[in-house]
Amino acid sequence: MRVYISTDLEGCSGITLFSQTRDPASPLYPESRRLLMGDINAAVEGAVQGGATRIWVVDGHGNPMNVVPELMHPAAEYLCGRGFPETWGLEAGFDCAFLVGYHAMNRTPDGILCHTQSSRSDARYWYHGREYGEIGQSAMIAGHFDIPVTLVTGDGAACREACQFLGGDVVTVAVKEGYSRECCRMLAPVRAHELIREAAREALKRVRRCQPYKVELPMPGRMERLQELLPDAPTPDNLDELPRVVREKVFTDQLHIYDFS
Repeated sequence: MRVYISTDLEGCSGITLFSQTRDPASPLYPESRRLLMGDINAAVEGAVQGGATRIWVVDGHGNPMNVVPELMHPAAEYLCGRGFPETWGLEAGFDCAFLVGYHAMNRTPDGILCHTQSSRSDARYWYHGREYGEIGQSAMIAGHFDIPVTLVTGDGAACREACQFLGGDVVTVAVKEGYSRECCRMLAPVRAHELIREAAREALKRVRRCQPYKVELPMPGRMERLQELLPDAPTPDNLDELPRVVREKVFTDQLHIYDFS
């Protein structure tokens, strides 16, 4: 069983503030990387216990060198750094994908650190007229290679979103529940890791039940974002009145869905 693990940072256990995730120079960032490794290693360990024979971990957050080398689980290989392959390594062939540390799409009321691609540009994406966040986008790219997503971990809103896009057979782990964009009720990381390990084992049992995420092609897409990035401050009340960039495109595959050029 070959497992592809795509990771993000905002949905990890122990994280609730943008100051923990945006700036690698922040004093809070190193601890966030260690919290990330705890969730990753729990997913890897659960996959190993479930019979995985090959595991790739893809560092998918911002500056893609968030993994801590000395904390890497020895059963996995890691894809990180600059100049990612266009195919994200998925062409190597995997039986399923895990999304670890994911968050809900932009403007989700109870979504911890919710955003889509950029937390400072108020970016939003639609495909076939349906708004997508990073969970749906990642599932679409994995689906291009006929790989089903069988596990999603993050906050409660992210888990709800995963079921809306992927159906009831996907395994989810809510490591925190949101009250606002930067306030949550969280599990202790050690408890979150127990749940992630158990869920990863279960997720390998559901590979044949979970279908690759497919859309009708060609696919109309729309992206909009602010012309200027927001400052590192509370979201302004007049957000909808600020100037925006809008792009539209028709996509002929599920792989190049971020390219609106």
